[in-house]
Amino acid sequence: MARGRSGKFRRISCGVVLGLMVLCLVGAGISAWSNRSLPQGPEALDSFDPLDKTRLEETLHLKSTLGEAVWPGLGQANIPVSLHNQQYSFLTGYPGRPPVDWEVVPGEEFAGQPYYRKIDEEAQNFAIQVGDTWVAGMATKSEVDRFIVELFRGFLPPVIEQIFPYRLLLQPTEVQIGGVLHESFHVFQAQNVPARLEAAEKAHRLGERYWSADSKAIDLWKEEMNLLAEALEAEPDEEAAELARQFLAHRQSRRQQTGLAPEMIEYERLMEWEEGIAKYVELEFLRQAFETQDYQSLQAMKNDPSFKAYQTFEQRWKQEIIQMKLSANQEGEVSFYQTGMAQAFLLDRLGPGWKTSAFGENLFLEDLLKEALSK
Repeated sequence: MARGRSGKFRRISCGVVLGLMVLCLVGAGISAWSNRSLPQGPEALDSFDPLDKTRLEETLHLKSTLGEAVWPGLGQANIPVSLHNQQYSFLTGYPGRPPVDWEVVPGEEFAGQPYYRKIDEEAQNFAIQVGDTWVAGMATKSEVDRFIVELFRGFLPPVIEQIFPYRLLLQPTEVQIGGVLHESFHVFQAQNVPARLEAAEKAHRLGERYWSADSKAIDLWKEEMNLLAEALEAEPDEEAAELARQFLAHRQSRRQQTGLAPEMIEYERLMEWEEGIAKYVELEFLRQAFETQDYQSLQAMKNDPSFKAYQTFEQRWKQEIIQMKLSANQEGEVSFYQTGMAQAFLLDRLGPGWKTSAFGENLFLEDLLKEALSK
């Protein structure tokens, strides 16, 4: 009997292994076939790809339609945008003629107006100055997709490179739309409170020294971030408020226990104000588009296979919470994106109207949260 059971087990095991091998081969074949239809990007790099142009039109449509609900004054603000591919940057919405290194794209228009280009192989995603004007800079969706695929192909062995499921790495168009709106908010900050944005930009130099603190400080920081993540997930406002109070108390205790220098405290506050609020704006636009029943994206967006009509927001929100918890175990400025964003969303719940004070002198997110909890 024992040998019979053993033989049966071996036959079942072999069948399972064989089945898994077949599934792997089928999966590899499907993946290789799928890779043949990966987005190829624009045929020409010296002008806007039509699909990337449509994506920017949708971004600006979203900004003008829901911008005032996201942040007072943002929807109507004139914010030029520069999108780039691997070779050129394209400038739209610029007031007047840009500097001489920008040329008109011949025979092309955006939103009924000429737009400009320059060779710019080192362009990055951030708010930039073109002449005396702040501009939101971001890669096109086509460029991001190309970069991600080529980056992974460069690391993979030849056999794996052919069958790796690159499509799983490509983000929906909404991620790029949110990124442009994130950088647009930095331009809005520069337009309204230039001195504070300048102070935040200068504070970035303190980052390396800040994160070289002792392990005790890092452990306390992790606990602080976890309290914020729990507050975001709390259902009743009363529970969220209690967790927010614990967060503020923990933050004050951490600074006292570690003897955090005043300039480092200011660094924390400035990073959360600059990057955390911009992260909040990025996500709030996507949330509003998802939840606002009468918001209609542009008809032309139906031609974008990567556009999900903002229906993936709930999944994105869950990913952000997970990322926040993971960031608690990492060093770097991404932590301030998360903690600032979390405080902003808590303020929406606990202190509506906070945005009118967010640009006030010497007022930061933690101050506004403390004020909201005292009422």
